[in-house]
Amino acid sequence: MQSGGKILIAYGAKREMNNLIEGKSFNFAVKIVEVYRFLTGEQRETVLSKQLLRSGTSIGANVSEAERGQTKADFRSKMCIALKEANETQYWIRLLYKTNYISDEKFKELNKEVEELISILVAITKNTK
Repeated sequence: MQSGGKILIAYGAKREMNNLIEGKSFNFAVKIVEVYRFLTGEQRETVLSKQLLRSGTSIGANVSEAERGQTKADFRSKMCIALKEANETQYWIRLLYKTNYISDEKFKELNKEVEELISILVAITKNTK
């Protein structure tokens, strides 16, 4: 019974972590779309902003797809892709900041959130090996 309880707790913790990453990645995607609108509208920047839009929204899309993965390997693969997209997104955020397209405040907000996503995704991918 104890080992069964541990399994339930482990499964519950995994499910909670997955729900956390789904919500955070979706909310992050919404912010990325808002930044994209700002960049293309007010800043008239189209090249870097498209890269940010693609990678920043892809994180949540891959997390969502992973949740419906056919196998554990499929789940892990999609989470690894989400992690790679998060790393790429962090690159675009830094580049947009260093080239003065986004403010210090917006940079700190987005960078903090993408770092949280990266940390969660690293934990998920390590725990699904």
